[in-house]
Amino acid sequence: MNEALRRALLQAHLTDHQLAERCGVDIKTVGRWITETGRVPHARHRWAVCEALGEDEAVLWPTAARKAIKVGPDREVVSVYPYRSGCPASLWRSLITKAERELTFAGYTNYFLWLEQARFGTALQRKAAHGCRVRFLLGSPDSDLTRSRERDEDVALTLSTRIRVTLAELEKIRRQPGIDARFSDGHAHLSVFRFDDDMIVTPLLTHSVGHDAPTLHLRRHQDDGMFDRFASHVEELWGRGNPVWECGDDG
Repeated sequence: MNEALRRALLQAHLTDHQLAERCGVDIKTVGRWITETGRVPHARHRWAVCEALGEDEAVLWPTAARKAIKVGPDREVVSVYPYRSGCPASLWRSLITKAERELTFAGYTNYFLWLEQARFGTALQRKAAHGCRVRFLLGSPDSDLTRSRERDEDVALTLSTRIRVTLAELEKIRRQPGIDARFSDGHAHLSVFRFDDDMIVTPLLTHSVGHDAPTLHLRRHQDDGMFDRFASHVEELWGRGNPVWECGDDG
């Protein structure tokens, strides 16, 4: 029996029938994936299962993952999405849930996280309480750059409004030790979200909003690879950033 697949189904609160519908296969096929040792679905079905369950292929079918393992400089690229909106919410949830040391959200507004992740603030507080470092790098809602980008975006829900939503949500949890936030303009066109050794990177294109940005899912496998390059970028911006809350501010 594929115990990893069975556990992932339980954790995702999906039935065999629901998974079959999402993957476009018969329920008996899903049953064979679970019960027949060594059975590996076609690649397109493996990817559909991983997306539905928010789990990695290497966990569900390690043999198939080993056969497809990359050895070149692109081996840190796990997945590519033409649009951030195409990156499953279940993947974000899985990465947040599994992180134990580091959660860094260096999006210019980070607004979508509060919208798409249920009880996001509670999850962050729980992570911080167990020793995970939680950081937010935000654009300033009153900066000239923000106003310039608002003119480029030309959408009803302005950039500054989205930033202020995040600030209001962070205000509710900021007294939890381990949660910190800083302002920076250096990531206005490149969002980086880190979850321990996993990372989601979204380079913003001209006149586009974040959910339209092409998106990479990276996993660290080497020193000074793509993962480390983006991580260093964020660390430099964090070091230069201005605290959202002044020391001793109880407001």
